[in-house]
Amino acid sequence: MKGRVIVLDRLDGREAAALMVDGRLEEIAIDPAGEGLSPGAICRAVAERPMKGQGGLFVRLPGGARGFLRQTGGVSAGQPLLVQIAGPAPEPGKALPVVTRLLFKSRFAIVTPGAPGLNVSRRIQDSGRREGLEALAQAGMAGAAPDLGVILRSAAGLAGEEEVAADLAEMRAMAEAVLPDLSGAPELLVDAATAHELAWRDWLDPAPDEVVEADGPPGAQFGAHAVDDALDALLGPQVALGGGGHMWIEPTRALVAVDVNTGADTSPAASLKANVAAARELPRQLRLRGLGGQVVVDFAPIPKRDRHILDQVMKAAFRAGGEANLVGWSTLGLYELTRRRDRSALSELWP
Repeated sequence: MKGRVIVLDRLDGREAAALMVDGRLEEIAIDPAGEGLSPGAICRAVAERPMKGQGGLFVRLPGGARGFLRQTGGVSAGQPLLVQIAGPAPEPGKALPVVTRLLFKSRFAIVTPGAPGLNVSRRIQDSGRREGLEALAQAGMAGAAPDLGVILRSAAGLAGEEEVAADLAEMRAMAEAVLPDLSGAPELLVDAATAHELAWRDWLDPAPDEVVEADGPPGAQFGAHAVDDALDALLGPQVALGGGGHMWIEPTRALVAVDVNTGADTSPAASLKANVAAARELPRQLRLRGLGGQVVVDFAPIPKRDRHILDQVMKAAFRAGGEANLVGWSTLGLYELTRRRDRSALSELWP
């Protein structure tokens, strides 16, 4: 199966979507079970007292949920404020991470309260197209509040001007309706995107070769396009790296442990080859598995003089495959990094 294929399906009444590139799973989205708040949802919340020594405060969210805001300046107990869910709870029953910097995101535009300015994605390099989009953004935001900004996404470079203008107008109207809504008890104001909405919003650039709509019994399209096989493989700890090497990815309560092994390869370059392959694959594995927080990698043994090679590979891999803070080598020879957990763990979503 060559090319980019978006597969839309349903699982146990929940929406699910997958992006396959040349037969390999590159993105997955599955609606969580239940009615909890998901990343991206915008809520009216009520602040509680700041937590001394924790650098933040708890907020009351709709449905009796609680959030943790890493911010205390300018916020007092009992104050209503608008927050956006920034990620899933680290553990069931724990507070959800929230932020006050809101993003109203659609397929072509992101409206940014508190971050003024008109910006066009750097991926749109055609100067004529950029000028046209800049003029469109200026017209679309005419008369808006001075602290309301907009970013036109790369997908806007492939769409007609009327379509982009309508999308921008819808996002601006939503932002202007939500931002003043600070009166009342905690309430969900903008729900998070469903799996299918997210696929249509975020996965269409570059343009897919095919979009497979949900059809037939639940899971039928995932089965026909080998998505379920890829997901089943992600639920296991072992990842084959080629040449006999492999790595093990095992989340614990405190951190994600990664162990790289050369397997049956006993050649002089076996360790370096396995380590480079693991470094290139690690961002994809963490993203699809929904893992984040502290990550500790025990690479196969290599001389210290070769560590700079892995440093460069890791930087390039995470630059292309997901943001992370690459801390580097510990005194024990382990490689440490941190990654923001922006989705629920796959093990919590896939049956």
